[in-house]
Amino acid sequence: MKRTPPANSAKDRRKQASRSALNALKRARRAAERAGVALSDWEGEFLGSVSQRVAAYGRAFADPEKGAPGEALSARQGVKLKEITAKAKGERSGGKAPKAKLRRRAPLGKSRNRSR
Repeated sequence: MKRTPPANSAKDRRKQASRSALNALKRARRAAERAGVALSDWEGEFLGSVSQRVAAYGRAFADPEKGAPGEALSARQGVKLKEITAKAKGERSGGKAPKAKLRRRAPLGKSRNRSR
């Protein structure tokens, strides 16, 4: 009986991660072009340089502490890619709700609406 290699070897996972990252970068650029959203020079350069590095090396960062072992993009690169994609889709960037304004509290022991 022949043994087949495991379907999800580490090499296959790395290749899949790099393909996934390249496709995400292409989708972000295409979404911006279709929506007519003008990407800044920095964003265009970011998409181009990251896709070149992923295609050449299989990942876009050298320091292993900046991302997970099997990932093609670092954590920060992933965040920036999501921001560019959201900009292309016309969604609000940042992902956080605006902070509520702080109100002044009544001093302790005194209530404003207490009637006796």
